[in-house]
Formats: sequence, structure tokens, C-alpha cells
Amino acid sequence: MADLLIVEDDTATNEAICEYMKSAGHTTLSAFDGEQGLQIAREKSVDLVILDIMLPKRTGLEVLKELRQKSSVPVLMLTALDDEPTQAASFDEEVDDYITKPFSMLLLGKRVAALLRRCGKSPELNQIQIGDITVDFGGYIASGQNGPIDLTPKEIDLLKLLVEHKGLVLTRSQILDELWGYDYPIIDRTIDTYIKNLRKKLGLDRIVTVKGVGYKYEEQL
Repeated sequence: MADLLIVEDDTATNEAICEYMKSAGHTTLSAFDGEQGLQIAREKSVDLVILDIMLPKRTGLEVLKELRQKSSVPVLMLTALDDEPTQAASFDEEVDDYITKPFSMLLLGKRVAALLRRCGKSPELNQIQIGDITVDFGGYIASGQNGPIDLTPKEIDLLKLLVEHKGLVLTRSQILDELWGYDYPIIDRTIDTYIKNLRKKLGLDRIVTVKGVGYKYEEQL
């Protein structure tokens, strides 16, 4: 869907981000220091940059400042520094978004998707057709050959989340955090009930259970 440049000196983190983004349909390029990141950004056409602040050779802020002299490519700053001066400096250099370590890959993916939508590289998912069934995510309605299907707003939100991450396994905790928030008093097994209801109401076999992990949406089964 988009070409991403990952500038992160920690090899494991860089590889993990690349693997997640590739599974979401993106192509990735990796850089492990600031100089390398700038070189790739100059030579390649990328749609978005995920940029660590603490980098060898050139800091993330230096890279961002130089990038902004010639490019308006969306930049998401990735750092372990969670202090106001660092965040303020990032925005002074026209960063587009900011996330601190440790972070959820799901949250990172959502922020990347939001930035890509903003620049027209990834359109908003408003509707899906599943056989004879149409689900309108914007209008929170679903219908089939026999008329309207009674889906709750949360069931529609859950389906949209799974479809947006098709092919990726989402844990119950990730789903809970995304749809209910970190502090909401709900047990993760509640997700099983929502999944069961979705499958029953839509006659849906595309939501796959990955035993001991969570759920994923497969386009074709």
C-alpha cells in the first residue's frame, strides 16, 4: 500500500517494525543510523518515515530538520524519550506524529495508517462487501438479501479493526485496548463473545481463531 522508511538503530526493533508493516501490506526500507536514513530518503521515493530520535552519526532531530528543507514526507518520531522539551523540539521541526517506547505495534500501525490517509496514500475504510452482505462502517449498519442485520456498534467496530489488519493476528488484549481503552473494566474473554456473535449474524467464516493468541481476518478461505 505504501513505501515506508524505518530509521531505527536497534536491529530487533527495526526488524519487528518492518515485519509488522510488511504483513499490513506495505513495503519497507531500513536504515540503522541518521546518515544512512538521509541517504535512502534522498535516493528513494518513500511515502512515510518512521524515525528514531537517538541515532548514531546524525540524531533523529537533525535528520528531520534536513528532510524538511526539501521534503514534506510524513514523519512519525519514535523514541524512548518522554519529556516535553524533546516533544516540543520534534514539533518545532515539523514532525507529523510522535510515539514513545515501549509501544504497541497495533497503535503504531494505526498511527501510520492515519498519516497515510491524511496524505491520500491510504483511503478510509468505509464499507465492506462480504458475499451478499454489506457492512457500512461509517453509518454503522449492515444488510443482506433479507434486509437489515442487527449488529451493535461495537461489533461493527471490531469487524472494521480486524479487516483493517487483515492477515495479522490481533490478541484479545490488543483488541480490548483499541476498542475499549486500557482502563476499561472488561475481561478479555468478552472478545470471544463478540467474535461468536459476528460469525453467527454474518454467517462469517473469515474470522480465524489462532489458538492461544487471538483472532485474524482472512480475505478468502
